[in-house]
Amino acid sequence: MKVVSGEIMQSMDRRAIEEFGVSGLTLMENAGRGCAEAIIAGYGSGAGQRAVVVAGKGNNGGDGYVIARLLRERGWQVATFVLARREDIAGDARANLDRLQDGVVVFCPEPRQLGRYVAAFRDATVIVDALLGTGLKSEVRGIYADAIELINGAGKPVVAVDIPSGIDAATGGVLGCAVRAELTVTFALAKLGHVLFPGAEYSGRLRIVDIGIPAEVAASADGCEFLDAAAVRPLLRRRDRCAHKGSFGHCLIVAGSTGKTGAAAMAANSAVRSGAGLVTLAVPAGLNAILEVKTTEAMTLPLPDRGEGHLPAEAKKDILAALAGKDALALGPGLSRQPGTARLVREMAAETELPLVIDADGLNALSEDPSVLLRNKSGALILTPHPGEMARLASMATVDVEGDRIGTAREFAAQHQVFLVLKGARTVIAAPDGRMAINGSGNPGMASGGMGDVLTGVLVALLGQGYDPFSACRLGVFLHGFAADLVAADKGEIGISATDVQERLPFALHQLMTTG
Repeated sequence: MKVVSGEIMQSMDRRAIEEFGVSGLTLMENAGRGCAEAIIAGYGSGAGQRAVVVAGKGNNGGDGYVIARLLRERGWQVATFVLARREDIAGDARANLDRLQDGVVVFCPEPRQLGRYVAAFRDATVIVDALLGTGLKSEVRGIYADAIELINGAGKPVVAVDIPSGIDAATGGVLGCAVRAELTVTFALAKLGHVLFPGAEYSGRLRIVDIGIPAEVAASADGCEFLDAAAVRPLLRRRDRCAHKGSFGHCLIVAGSTGKTGAAAMAANSAVRSGAGLVTLAVPAGLNAILEVKTTEAMTLPLPDRGEGHLPAEAKKDILAALAGKDALALGPGLSRQPGTARLVREMAAETELPLVIDADGLNALSEDPSVLLRNKSGALILTPHPGEMARLASMATVDVEGDRIGTAREFAAQHQVFLVLKGARTVIAAPDGRMAINGSGNPGMASGGMGDVLTGVLVALLGQGYDPFSACRLGVFLHGFAADLVAADKGEIGISATDVQERLPFALHQLMTTG
């Protein structure tokens, strides 16, 4: 499913009107009809059904006027409250306002006027939010904020037209306050604000309706891919019946330090669970005996550590030698932030020609000098930061990363020519050429230690099996979250461990391959 920003949707509307001759009135009529049909399908039709439509003065309000008219034609009782004066409304919205009978429209342009009609809201079968739409960029204030408070406080199902009022269509952020919808009916394509949190929670169920935008306009629009099972299933490769362990890649994972052997083990074991043919885990020599116990199928490679429990910079020559015959490399889980280790990571990031995943302490090392990324020779370098790590890499505040996850990921990936996996609720994947994806799997139970180490193992395994880096990122991130969803379905979301997710990876792969 393609997902676009509000600005892109507006440009699509303009193209449909200016290049293809679709009138604005036709688009508005189709939008209102799609909403009205969704309301009737979900909440009934005929006598006894009551709708309250709360409309602004723009095109979102115009959609609301169409909805009010069509519901009345189907026997609904409809009250339409307009937060403007009639003379403030123009264009296609005004044309549709004029088609409504005066008796069903109440103009409330002044503060507190809408509050006189609390009873109508509480008696409604459904409330239709047609206030603000996808063009909103500033914080909601005044009578619009009052209206949102009244809508949310009425205790009735709310259907949002295009997007819940108050949600930023580009980021999913709440602009001061926002309507909490049970159902959102949007047009042509989903918007970023519908799938990014917190907007995804405010949107409720999402229904996309065709309003007559030409297919070629939608196809050429700049957007992100939303990853669900249907989107990632075609990426999966079926296994040849004559395959052997050499058919599915040999991964080298450089990880671990004193106190962080679990991170190394989880990365290696997750690579095994994700289908890697062979996995070698390279660790500080002093910890090798521990990792021999924590891993069974993965091989271990002890690296000289001066007896300090972390890797010095001079371990690079041993790692380079170990790369012979390997198909992919991962650096970072549990490596420590020691200066020599950080130097090792930066030098490996610049010199490695194999497909490469860097996570955790590896990212902290890179944050000291991100320019080394531009010297990378692999052409398939994947970074997997959480928001705090992303902030350090990009020299910005974490709150700013979270405020624009799409823009932050896109810009960093392009500037540094890497594949970026910005983790979190709705993980964002950015390719250096501008392709973007947003993950739809996963749950809050994943907010526990070790989940990133599991993801590192998944990604390096997929690279080792020959998946191109963007496919590996999309499939790996979805698979990681989907395995967690399978765990949550059995155990609930509280108390899920990273090893729970690790053990469900084969089940997740099997379910993806055999259903749908």
